[in-house]
Amino acid sequence: MSAEELLRELERRGHTLAVAESCTGGMVSSMLTSVPGASTAYLGSTVTYSDASKVSLLQVEEKSLEESGAVSEEIAVKMVNGVRELFGADVGIAVTGIAGPAGGSDAKPVGTVHLAASDGRHTVSERRRFPGGREDVRQAAAAKALDLALELLGVE
Repeated sequence: MSAEELLRELERRGHTLAVAESCTGGMVSSMLTSVPGASTAYLGSTVTYSDASKVSLLQVEEKSLEESGAVSEEIAVKMVNGVRELFGADVGIAVTGIAGPAGGSDAKPVGTVHLAASDGRHTVSERRRFPGGREDVRQAAAAKALDLALELLGVE
């Protein structure tokens, strides 16, 4: 699915979107803003790469980061809730992961990404492991984030 499809569906419903990105570093936002008329539905994003920015901008609790680690379902869900609140958006998307080439572990190898999408009533989240190098992981994660938001909205 594409950014254009997501934006058109949001526009059709009269909904707005905000994005919280970590490992994708703004790629999801770039994909969205490449669509003419994106501002009808897209409000903005945060690139919360550091734990400190997740805490200060998205209200993710330090204790949660210490217990679960930044690359976890719990943090992706907290990020999506935080970005929806920050922007007052109807729908949010969040991505956090390990793009590599370093930073992985046995439990969370390079390529591990947690994604979440929420409309405040329903939240969907997913853990994926994307193959390839750093840019491959980032691009795959950004594309999957858009797909996850469409899944949340019930669009196949």
